[in-house]
Amino acid sequence: MNPAPLWRRLEWAALTDIQRREALARPKPVRDAAQADAVRAILADVREHGDVAVRDCTRRFDRADLAAFEAGPGEFDAAEAEIGADVRAAMRNAIARVEAFHAEQRPADVRVDTAPGVRCEQVVRPIHRVGLYAPAGSAPLPSTVWMLAVPARIAGCEEIVLATPPREDGRADPAILVAASLCGVRRVLKIGGAQAIAALAYGTESVPRCDKLFGPGNAWVTLAKLEVAADPDGAAIDMPAGPSEVLIVADDSAAPDFVAADLLAQAEHGADSQVLLLSPSADLLDGVERALDAQLARLPRRDIAAGALSHARLIRTRDLAEAVAVSERYAPEHLIVATRDARAWLPRISRAGSVFLGPYTPETLGDYCAGPNHVLPTLGFARAFGGVGVDSFLRRVNVLEASADGIRAIGPDASMLARAERLDAHARAVDLRLAALDARDAA
Repeated sequence: MNPAPLWRRLEWAALTDIQRREALARPKPVRDAAQADAVRAILADVREHGDVAVRDCTRRFDRADLAAFEAGPGEFDAAEAEIGADVRAAMRNAIARVEAFHAEQRPADVRVDTAPGVRCEQVVRPIHRVGLYAPAGSAPLPSTVWMLAVPARIAGCEEIVLATPPREDGRADPAILVAASLCGVRRVLKIGGAQAIAALAYGTESVPRCDKLFGPGNAWVTLAKLEVAADPDGAAIDMPAGPSEVLIVADDSAAPDFVAADLLAQAEHGADSQVLLLSPSADLLDGVERALDAQLARLPRRDIAAGALSHARLIRTRDLAEAVAVSERYAPEHLIVATRDARAWLPRISRAGSVFLGPYTPETLGDYCAGPNHVLPTLGFARAFGGVGVDSFLRRVNVLEASADGIRAIGPDASMLARAERLDAHARAVDLRLAALDARDAA
């Protein structure tokens, strides 16, 4: 007798509205009040005691005793020697493609004369100092370094600071150091978890205070980012973050092995990752189930992937149009369209962090080396957020300049509208100027 599958197989047409909401529900995050309190305590401790608190947290949580947080030149050299030439070459290729894509994203300044004598401008300025976070737990993510450092550099940020958890020997992960070096980031701090977010947001004796923080992390990092973003004395953050997710829309032309591999590629991120497959083809769903069983058994991280598959959904829809509509309702971080004419469905897609079209475009390409950014909205935030790009590291500053003719042209409108809002001081700021011009003309 075959064991029951880890995932659920569903017929969309047979589900009630409540069942459909349940089918698309994200795995419920563990909202541990004790953990939230612990994060706040770490933030307060770092804010009050600076480096001493960071060092203490590093001993407790990372089991590393550091005399200095910043990685020195010798560590960069050792990392360079430790990472093979073939990996370094692949990193360089990936960075070049990410740079080529992001170089096209920088917005231009805007200048418009909205009335005679009224010039309105929008100038783009980089965020001065940004803090990047690169996880380095069971699966270090050097790719996150170039996904964040490259657009920061293109935006023109004056200072880029990278934090990453230390290993027990007190060193940073060598692949992360090599990636940082290739991106021109030389200030790497060996700090992880909530204490890293606190140090970057508030500053310490040896960690500069940053204006905006970027990068994924575990629940401690996520909670810390949300806390500092809500604090006027803290720092802005890139976006709300959650577990990784992928949704695949496929027809009977898709290869079951390919689809299963794409589902497992996301599932191995973590047991809280979510993977969904939508297809009108029962034969494809059957084939994917068989392929999942076969491929899962060979995965080194099969226990983690199995945890994610326990809340996976394989859903049969009436047709591809319904599958795309369900995807729009879900708003996935990653959307793979594995159909005969994948590009034809693109005009109907707007709610996704990143879209992968066709049988030869696995999400893995986006994770590492195709060009677009892999720091994307999760938890349905793709309804309102886009992924990280060059604009994430920029500020738009409005500039207004009115001549005497300009305030004569639009001042009366401003005064009228201010009084309609019962803001007489606003109106007076215009009226006084108009009166002064009238007096000058009469003289």
